[in-house]
Amino acid sequence: MALPKYTEPHYRVWHYTYIFICSCVFVFLIAPLFVIFPLSFNAEEFLVFSEGMKKLDPDAFSLRWYKDMIYGTKNPWGLAAKNSFIIAFFATIGSVILGTVAALGLSSRHMPYKGIIMATLISPMIVPLIISGVAIFFFIAKVGLAATHAGIVIAHIILGTPFVVITVTATLSGFDHSVTRAAASLGSNPVNTFMKITLPLILPGVISGALFAFVTSFDEVVVVLFLAGLDNTTIPIQMWTGLREQLSPTILAVATCLIILSTLILVSAELLRRRSERLRGINR
Repeated sequence: MALPKYTEPHYRVWHYTYIFICSCVFVFLIAPLFVIFPLSFNAEEFLVFSEGMKKLDPDAFSLRWYKDMIYGTKNPWGLAAKNSFIIAFFATIGSVILGTVAALGLSSRHMPYKGIIMATLISPMIVPLIISGVAIFFFIAKVGLAATHAGIVIAHIILGTPFVVITVTATLSGFDHSVTRAAASLGSNPVNTFMKITLPLILPGVISGALFAFVTSFDEVVVVLFLAGLDNTTIPIQMWTGLREQLSPTILAVATCLIILSTLILVSAELLRRRSERLRGINR
């Protein structure tokens, strides 16, 4: 947004200095991605910029690593992608259900010890993943779900629920409870009120939380290292194995796809956040 014409010079200088600093930080964080993208189209088998790539020779670029990602020998990436999507899908559903119910309870003025409960719910975001991974492993192994999809889904629900709790709680912070009281006074039962009034109004926050839970599950590697077996390999685990045992540009192709997927999800979450603000009358 452009500055007003009456803005004083020192404020104008600080404004453009601030934009410059933010731009430098953004470039610093994004710069490594500009290396991954072109290397994923390299026709050579080495993770270097060939002379042909430097000269922008069309023959130096290829889709061979994207084809290998899909049609490679025994297609380990296909199995890993299938497992990642299945686990992330069910983990997202579980996180949304638990997180939404928890957020609704925390939004009630009759809920005691809100601070303690909220801190407990978001603790998986604060505790180091290596500690969470050890604790979850011993719990999952005790109930006999180690090296199973169900065990990994439960672990990812634990990690993804805090994101849903935070986003839905933020959406409910500006929620007008008079509409639910009006519905109750007109004879609507709690389930009908939630489905037809509360849920449509908080839906952007629920979907945003679901997107974050999906990304968390899809990109998680530490906990899966403790729980996954040979049939439960996910994309992050496959990338980790590839980096240690067989360094291949296919990893860069997969990384490029994951970056694009994460960017689309973050953009969608931002659009939903703005829509939620418009629905609540915060930003018109």
